[in-house]
Amino acid sequence: MDVAYIMAGISVLIIFSYLFDAFARRTQFPSVILLIATGIGLRWLADATNYHIPYLDRIIPTFGTIGLILIVLEGALELEINKKKRGIIIQGFLSALITLLLTAFGLAFMFHEWMGIPFLESLLDATPLAIISSAVAIPSAAGLLNKDKEFVVYESTFSDILGIVLFYFLKSHLVNDSTGLALEVPKLVTAGSFMSLIFEIILVVIISLVVTYILIELIAKISHKVKFFLILSLLILAYVIAKKFHLSALIIVFFFGLFMSNSRNLLPIRWRKYINTTKAEEGLHEFHILTAESTFLIRTGFFLFFGFNITVDMFLSGETYIYGLAILGVILAVRFLYLGVTQPKKLVPTGFIAPRGLITILLFLDLPIEFSNKIINEKVLLIVILGSMIIMLTGLLITGKKKGKNDGEGGEKVNVDFNTVGDV
Repeated sequence: MDVAYIMAGISVLIIFSYLFDAFARRTQFPSVILLIATGIGLRWLADATNYHIPYLDRIIPTFGTIGLILIVLEGALELEINKKKRGIIIQGFLSALITLLLTAFGLAFMFHEWMGIPFLESLLDATPLAIISSAVAIPSAAGLLNKDKEFVVYESTFSDILGIVLFYFLKSHLVNDSTGLALEVPKLVTAGSFMSLIFEIILVVIISLVVTYILIELIAKISHKVKFFLILSLLILAYVIAKKFHLSALIIVFFFGLFMSNSRNLLPIRWRKYINTTKAEEGLHEFHILTAESTFLIRTGFFLFFGFNITVDMFLSGETYIYGLAILGVILAVRFLYLGVTQPKKLVPTGFIAPRGLITILLFLDLPIEFSNKIINEKVLLIVILGSMIIMLTGLLITGKKKGKNDGEGGEKVNVDFNTVGDV
């Protein structure tokens, strides 16, 4: 195909992605659904013209991994850590941890009983479905009351990190690291395994602090006007190296973003003279913009390629909808049960804000083919993602109606800005 046509096509798709976001702000319809639908339409057109995109099985995970790094980085940059927010941080962490574990174990039990699949294997399959997508949840919650918005930000960000750590911990017991194939005899999960995991996390935290120090010093000392893409490239390189040693590499990304945005609050006063945080703070706004723009571009490509990987005939199977609705039922039951017991005032709308998105897809793509075909595939995954977003929109619409009622009665106002809904 002519290079000019390829360049024009890429430009048109990016423009459409921007228009989808604008449309989403006006209609409350998530732009990610439009991107996936566009990808499905392009697949239909490609099949009709016998056009094939080479290396699609490599392009999707590459885009997804870069997107994952950028999403965690952007989420960490959004977090504000100080003593006043200690309570909401603990609430968000506990909610993320407990609902992640309860949902994963609930789905695993369902898969185990429904299909007779070994429980540990079922748990690995269930983990991606138990993770809340911060890329969807954070912008969608932007119009809520501050406490509700902060809770969603902390909960969804912690859910991303904890879910990824759990997924790769389970995968190390079920999959051969060198071949990527399922082990014939899974490794036993013992107390020693959890001790190794804790030791690994401590090691990664130490490495994260060292990497963060080096990168912040580089930001302070580089005088060239183009430096943030260099920092971003070095951060991605650190992620890749950590992954090669089978470490929880996203923690490095998370800590860097956290220190970039909270260096004064996290560093003791006596240590600040050794670390030049002034330049980092000055460039924080620019770096945040760069991250947001890069995330938009990568997200556009990822969801288009994911949609391109889906064929229309996938939606003809009735089992797809049965599995998808059953999974959504477990997700909602766990979430409403936990919030109903611990924080009943947050039940509406935060109980509805538990969307699934890029991380769920990316971890699904990292499952061995022997596992993913037994329970979930692109069809079921798409039903769960779309269903979770519709549920989220329902909760926000309910909040919008309450706002109108309160405005009329002179009660407390719930400021829901639907202009932010759909910025996935």
